[in-house]
Amino acid sequence: MTKKILALVSGDFEDLELWYPALRLQEEGCEVDFVAEKPGTYHGKYGVPCVVEKTFYEVNDKDYDGLLVPGGWAPDKLRRFPEVINIVQNMHKDNKPIGQICHAGWVLATAEILEGKTVTSTPGIKDDLRHAGATWVDESSVVDGNIISGRRPSDLPNYMKDYIKVLFK
Repeated sequence: MTKKILALVSGDFEDLELWYPALRLQEEGCEVDFVAEKPGTYHGKYGVPCVVEKTFYEVNDKDYDGLLVPGGWAPDKLRRFPEVINIVQNMHKDNKPIGQICHAGWVLATAEILEGKTVTSTPGIKDDLRHAGATWVDESSVVDGNIISGRRPSDLPNYMKDYIKVLFK
């Protein structure tokens, strides 16, 4: 059975933090759907495009087995949409894997699902995550239940090994 993964997209995503996980999951046989505010082409911080055909208004999180939230500046935009927050909260409630890397923790903090969790991120938002109730650690990848977190692009291999383990357990 193919696993379906939802990947959140907005302009100025961190290129590697969107594409490396998506490609790794496709290699594992997963289907990855990119969703954003509206269909179209979004560009990462370094110009890599992502074509989005579905919106987060129309997808049903029940149809997906996991969620990916890339870093970059996209999380600051994504967390402003109630639909995104609902998706994150529902997937957390259903104990589905949620991957966050770099600045993506902003979205989970806004969704108020970090209380009592241990996570990592770029050090620049560690205070935001602590204020959301998380314990922040400086490690390349951290798994706490269904939340898998990474710090930065150089941590992607460890982060994705952990995400894939949680997804397929």
